[in-house]
Amino acid sequence: MRQRAGAQAVSSPVVITTTPGRGLARYAAAWAYLAVFVITNVIYVCLPPSSRLAVQSWASTNIVNLRHDPVGCLVASAFIPSGSAIAWPVLIAVALLGASRVLGSWRTVLVCASGHALGTLVSEGIVAYRISQGLLPESDSRIIDVGPSYVVVAALTVAVLFGPWIARILAGLGLALMIFVGGIFSGLSTLDVAAVGHVTSIAVGATLGGFLAWRLRRQYRPPG
Repeated sequence: MRQRAGAQAVSSPVVITTTPGRGLARYAAAWAYLAVFVITNVIYVCLPPSSRLAVQSWASTNIVNLRHDPVGCLVASAFIPSGSAIAWPVLIAVALLGASRVLGSWRTVLVCASGHALGTLVSEGIVAYRISQGLLPESDSRIIDVGPSYVVVAALTVAVLFGPWIARILAGLGLALMIFVGGIFSGLSTLDVAAVGHVTSIAVGATLGGFLAWRLRRQYRPPG
């Protein structure tokens, strides 16, 4: 996996009828992200090991890169694969298509981008504080921290909590895979970067995703 949950939740699925054109646009962001990730993955695995390390170092959302190029590394890191090259496209498809079924395209982008950004900033902010207090070595400001997992867990949370039953089942399986096989919460008790980031991203998916799903439910609720 990646190297290194106020208000009552909306529990029933949000079902919105759309025309074919609007239905296609509903999943546009999910398909676009999946396509770009797969292309990037293919190019990445064809690189020699030294070039892969250089790409990881450039795209990593560590403290040093966040200080010098926060937008660039945040965007790039979400497309640099880590772990299984086969599992990620499947997880991305399940997560983002499921979330898009609930929220549509731009709302899914908002939730996933927020989960990725806040997951990174909270986890790396804790690292920066601990370095300043002498609790971690200075070298931890340059750790390798790339991968789409914060994007994926935010979307999976939306699908599990607010999607139709098939999306909930598939997303639940994906989340279980990331927890029990990928170990995304491993090291949480010691404030591991990835574990803290995943918890933050899940909280964003539950809260922001829940708010947007509630707004959609109100928008499409029949009069009376």
